[in-house]
Amino acid sequence: MLVTGASSGIGAAVSSLLAQRGARVVGTGRDASALARVVVAGPGHFEATVARDLIEPGAPTDVVEQAAATLDGLDVVVSNAGAGWLGFFEQMPPAEIDALLDINLRAPMHLAHAASPYLRKSVTGGQLVLVGSIAGLVGVAEEVAYSTAKAGLQGLADSLRAEWTSDQVTVTLVSPGPVDTPFYLRRNRPYTHSWPRPIPAATVAKAIVRAIETRREDVVIPAWLALAARLHGGWPWLYRALGGGHGKRA
Repeated sequence: MLVTGASSGIGAAVSSLLAQRGARVVGTGRDASALARVVVAGPGHFEATVARDLIEPGAPTDVVEQAAATLDGLDVVVSNAGAGWLGFFEQMPPAEIDALLDINLRAPMHLAHAASPYLRKSVTGGQLVLVGSIAGLVGVAEEVAYSTAKAGLQGLADSLRAEWTSDQVTVTLVSPGPVDTPFYLRRNRPYTHSWPRPIPAATVAKAIVRAIETRREDVVIPAWLALAARLHGGWPWLYRALGGGHGKRA
């Protein structure tokens, strides 16, 4: 199994759970020292680690090839690496738009492309897990680029499912609400909303592992947020009337 964004948060937690269940895991992240700290904190997390920034040209393919060489193939890829930016869209620097699209959408697409031959050859039936966001299902004010990129993951998941129907490859889209991870410390502004409260990374990791074990295709965490997604999808006018995803201008 290959897990991206494995140096902290959801990636580190899911790598630990998978290893505890006997999986051979290669973890990747852009910070070699952070990956090393995870290894020290929890021996057995990783079979090996690969320090690469996935937005670099060719990096997703290199990471997949190194992981496949280490593990003699790939059965599961968990595409978890991501980043955010909070603020009104017109105030967002163009370079930040490109960076968010790169790490949240372009890199997962290249990762899926590189992993495809291995997942399709997996004797157990391959599985691609895309870690999206509730923001990709409903749209969120002041997170336009992030929401757009995560919405793209839903399109990627649906399209790959249609294309891989005869290959016994499962494509899973995991859409968490806010999660208590360093994600918010790294973006330009921290999480300040009183509701919904961020959930522990361990909770999301458990849901991802269950989705891998049961080959579930769509997961929303916490489950009640799926109601917002259904309301947005079925009655978008009502969702907007209720103020869903809308922010107030200063």
